[in-house]
Amino acid sequence: MPKGYWIAHNDVTDAEAYKGYVAANGPIFAKYGARFLVRAGKFEAVEGEARGRHVVIEFPDYVTALACYHSPEYAAAMKIRKNASAGSVVVVEGYDPP
Repeated sequence: MPKGYWIAHNDVTDAEAYKGYVAANGPIFAKYGARFLVRAGKFEAVEGEARGRHVVIEFPDYVTALACYHSPEYAAAMKIRKNASAGSVVVVEGYDPP
């Protein structure tokens, strides 16, 4: 079964408040078996427009990735994130080659 991923692109508008989101999401992601593959870091936008922060989170599968996003626990953390940043999140199924 292919893994599931969150791909997020954000501009942090309130760095101090965003720290609250980072603190809140750790236990939630641990509950759903998530692991960060990309968490901010240096980047170069080689095509198109980019936001200031990029995150890729791997989940055991697509269903789990969606369940985490739609969970009540993450809804509370998301409120913090949305008040401290602007951006987008895509939940995508990974690719297992034949």
